[in-house]
Amino acid sequence: MYNGIPANELTGVEWRKSSRSGAGNCVEFAELAKGGAVAVRNSRHPEGPALVYTRSEIDALILGIKDGEFDDLLL
Repeated sequence: MYNGIPANELTGVEWRKSSRSGAGNCVEFAELAKGGAVAVRNSRHPEGPALVYTRSEIDALILGIKDGEFDDLLL
C-alpha cells in the first residue's frame, strides 16, 4: 500500500464521510483490512488519489480535532 494510490484500486472498502458534508465538499475515510490503516480521499474525485495513514496517525488527527486544536481553521 502506498500514498497516492488510485482510490478505485482499494476494493472491498466502505467509504464514509461526515453527516455535515454536503454539496461536494467532502473528505471520505475508509478503514483498510491491512493493519488497521485508513485511506482518505476527496469525494469530488472518487477515483483520484487516496492517501493512506496508520491507525496512530488517524487517532492523533481525530483526537486533535476533538480537542479543538484545529478550530482556528473554521470559517
